[in-house]
Amino acid sequence: MQLDTVIFDIDGLLVDSEPLWNHAAAEVFKQYGVNLTEEQYNSTTGLRTKEFVQWWFNYFNIGDTELKVVEKKIVDLVLQKIESTGNVMPGVPYIFDFFQKRNFKIGLATSSPPELIELVIKMTGIGPYVKAAASAEDLPYGKPHPQVYLNCASMLGSHPTHCLCFEDSFNGLVAAKAARMKCVIVPHVTQQKDERFGAADLKISSLQNFGELHLNLVS
Repeated sequence: MQLDTVIFDIDGLLVDSEPLWNHAAAEVFKQYGVNLTEEQYNSTTGLRTKEFVQWWFNYFNIGDTELKVVEKKIVDLVLQKIESTGNVMPGVPYIFDFFQKRNFKIGLATSSPPELIELVIKMTGIGPYVKAAASAEDLPYGKPHPQVYLNCASMLGSHPTHCLCFEDSFNGLVAAKAARMKCVIVPHVTQQKDERFGAADLKISSLQNFGELHLNLVS
């Protein structure tokens, strides 16, 4: 199989935003008497904000009248946090240059809203590399459903089986594999030992560690 396309997730992969999503959610949830443990939060990593809110509001029997309000509060707060304190992950300029030099079509596929895509492109300077960006925000289903990856591949004019994806979450990994794409998982340091990541085609500790040998292994 000849890979000619690479698609990247955003949160936790290109920017260290997952802790900021956690902090934003904690601040907003506290207003409703909800305090998630780290384990609880990690169990819903990779879901869209509206699904994340709905899941925990149902779990804590809060009801759904405030769902849209809470979703907007969290998104607005996390955008502020990412812009003011967010860090670009190690290896981002390198990995985009790596695939650009090999004439790969490059795209982004995320559960996050378009506003975050725009912010991250601005923060990382990857705009010249990215030929398509797909958000699952308004799709019927977000990750782990594969639609956002399939949409991105379609926007790039690529067949799903010619695509390589980079992810940091299990839900994202499931979405990529369900789309019949190859997937490299780059877990957060706290989740390196999660055995579920064995479903990926390759697991690495950082984007900057990916090289020609790895590309050959997944091709």
